[in-house]
Amino acid sequence: MGNRIRLHHISKRFGEVLANNDVNLTILPGEILSLLGENGSGKTTLMNMLSGIYFPDAGRITINHEIVRISSPADAFAHGIGMVHQHFKLVDTFTAAENIILGLREGFFINKKSVNEKITAIAARYGFHIDPNKKVYDMSVSEKQTVEIVKLLYRGVDTLILDEPTAVLTPQEIDHLFNVLRAMRKDGKTIVIITHKLNEVLSLSDRVAVLRKGELVNLFDTKDATEELLTDAMVGEHVVLHIDRAEPSKRKQRIIVSHLTTYNEEHVKTLDDVSFDCYTGEMVGIAGIGGSGQKALLEAISGLQKCEPGSSIMFSNGDLMEELVGKSPKEIKDLGVRLAFVPEDRLGMGLVGNFGMMGNMLLRSYENGKGPILHTKEPTQTAKEVKEGLSVLTPSIDTPVRTLSGGNVQKVLLGREIATSPRLLLTAYATRGLDINTSYLIYNILNEQKKNEAAILYVGEDLDVLLALTDRIVVLCDGKVSGIVDSRTTDKKTVGQLMAKFEKQEEQAHE
Repeated sequence: MGNRIRLHHISKRFGEVLANNDVNLTILPGEILSLLGENGSGKTTLMNMLSGIYFPDAGRITINHEIVRISSPADAFAHGIGMVHQHFKLVDTFTAAENIILGLREGFFINKKSVNEKITAIAARYGFHIDPNKKVYDMSVSEKQTVEIVKLLYRGVDTLILDEPTAVLTPQEIDHLFNVLRAMRKDGKTIVIITHKLNEVLSLSDRVAVLRKGELVNLFDTKDATEELLTDAMVGEHVVLHIDRAEPSKRKQRIIVSHLTTYNEEHVKTLDDVSFDCYTGEMVGIAGIGGSGQKALLEAISGLQKCEPGSSIMFSNGDLMEELVGKSPKEIKDLGVRLAFVPEDRLGMGLVGNFGMMGNMLLRSYENGKGPILHTKEPTQTAKEVKEGLSVLTPSIDTPVRTLSGGNVQKVLLGREIATSPRLLLTAYATRGLDINTSYLIYNILNEQKKNEAAILYVGEDLDVLLALTDRIVVLCDGKVSGIVDSRTTDKKTVGQLMAKFEKQEEQAHE
């Protein structure tokens, strides 16, 4: 059996921010412990101290009742503790085996056969799928994650910390990962999963520790927990978890995408013959593993991405059909197309961080001024309405938006875009990194836009939300449309299979 680890009165501060405050937590040997909390609640910081990335400002760590000093990942490894981070620490040009033994003293000559045999034995023991000789740059996200986990097991780790391990996996890959983790627990390994997904907590863990604003507020046996109980503990108040999906009405085709093909700067194809449509009062979800063409799709429609010959994006503007391909964002606006875009990069592409709310509203309307004088009355009013209507927490509408929290930045960006009463609204990961309250506020805002007869394209990564919020889902895989499904009648398994469709076909073709 593994070690009993205890964190005693752990605190960590970064400048003015108190990331963890007086946390006491026991990790039991041979358990799966979920560390649950909203973004910014201190989950990752706490585990970074256990894995040697940070050192506590106050408190101590004991293993089997003995005080230990963990001031580096090497110290953590020496105590059988390892962490798989959200952003993998792999060398792309190395094989799986080379990454797994990187930094180990395996002698002057590395016995490749022996290393591969040991890796294969670990994989067989727990149900991993791994090719020791495969290069990292040829791997899927789940394969890279497998390499990271096997790297820890190869080093003899018996307490594994996984930071948001399911964030970019398909439902089928998540099911497989959970089966592997259950096999590891059965073998005596201890696993800590950092997450904010309630359904995964309830299906996998033995206990769940809830952090809020850097403090441990609750510790539950999972068998006694419910989604409502965990949500209330995370947020600190009762939250109604319900998306009131508006039914599409007065359906008319708003946008028709046909044979859309794009390339990136390295001349790699990002979209391949993509075709679909979206109606007024309809929300179409765009699903896919990260990097499947979602970003290129929204940028092509908004005039930010060059499209290949044969591509067409037709927009119904009243009685006219306007071709958007080949037009810049300004030219699209000059056509009278009311298009709003909420990009993934909120403070890089969406807003100017050093501007306040008023300045960022002005970016949408400065061309309306005549001569060198900027008219600030309208953007000032818009800023005030967004601040009040969306409960944006900011000292004033002139406070730089870069100083606001992620949720408030997203409210400012979304509020500015919907203030234009768009006919086509493009959103990329609108609730990524946001707390539950803010997420549900944004879902309601999007549904209100549907009622105003806007057509909405919603790029999302949470399949539960996509199924509950949207009307149809276009699934992208390797830049191609692998399927279009009705959100009301399909399920996560079907969408997950479509997300991995072409990848599997290619694997079968190589066999």
